[in-house]
Amino acid sequence: PSNSPPLPLPTTEPVEIIATNLDKPWSIAFADERIFVSEKSGKIKIITSSGILDSPLITLPTPEIFGGGLLGITTHPDFSNNHFIYAYYTYEENENLWNKIIRITEEDNKAVEIITILDKIPGSAFSNGGVIKFGPDGKLYVGTGSVTDSSDEPQNLHSLSGKILRLNDDGTIPFDNPFEDSYVFTLGHRNPTGFAWTSQGEMYATELGPTKNDEINLIKAGSNYGWPQVQCFSKISNFVNPLECFDPGLEPGGIIFYSGDKFDIDNQMILATQKATNLFKVQINDNGVNLDRILSGVGRIRDVGQGPDDYVYIITTNTDGKAFPAPDDDKLLRILK
Repeated sequence: PSNSPPLPLPTTEPVEIIATNLDKPWSIAFADERIFVSEKSGKIKIITSSGILDSPLITLPTPEIFGGGLLGITTHPDFSNNHFIYAYYTYEENENLWNKIIRITEEDNKAVEIITILDKIPGSAFSNGGVIKFGPDGKLYVGTGSVTDSSDEPQNLHSLSGKILRLNDDGTIPFDNPFEDSYVFTLGHRNPTGFAWTSQGEMYATELGPTKNDEINLIKAGSNYGWPQVQCFSKISNFVNPLECFDPGLEPGGIIFYSGDKFDIDNQMILATQKATNLFKVQINDNGVNLDRILSGVGRIRDVGQGPDDYVYIITTNTDGKAFPAPDDDKLLRILK
């Protein structure tokens, strides 16, 4: 409600408010001393040292659905030379929902060219995946959702639904993908929400369960993670078990492996959570994972990123319909310690 007091900021961990009044933000990306934030309503906001620019980079037509819209964004590893930004968003066509990936060429804070590099990813009102990140191999990784919880398409190699896809930066299929002439990198996913890589190049992903049974997975090329036949752990040899399955659910968001010098967290996972309303340090061991709280008190946290200044940035998602937002929600925050 508009007359609610602002959510209290933590008193034990210094936090700096970088931007306020974001509308259902979903993803953050960095380039050339700027921060790009996607909003599910279709806008990519540009944030500089002087605040949010009046004009968004782009405004995309997105449907009014709970689990879709403009979702993941990421900048090209060679952004300083090509100025490419990639975005994943949901759209409606002939009463059907689809997702597509576009490549935006940015110039002077404006989108000067937009190219679709992959289209007709099956869409849903609730589970679209949407996370996109470049891996250390220079390939673009894309998490797609399962259209319904009863759909078998995540097990169908000929469907783009319920997968992690691997693309060249121009949208073509890499020659060394695990399945011939296929974008599919892994299958059997329900709703991927975050990707990150260790300094050794190992890939991890977070995933939303249907109401619980959220997962953290170690991602291996060509592997099958079981959805919808399996939630969490099984003894079926064809399916890869998660590192951890959370019941009750955390509603995991974005993840990073921190590699800077501002925190005493060397190459450890940092996990944003929405339902659990915490930012966690994740310690991975042979028995699963342990969660240590880094930050709380700001409400639902959707994404986390490491900026070029080595500080950790987060976006809240208190305007997504599952919380009671403060008048200045949602926020982009920088954690100073």
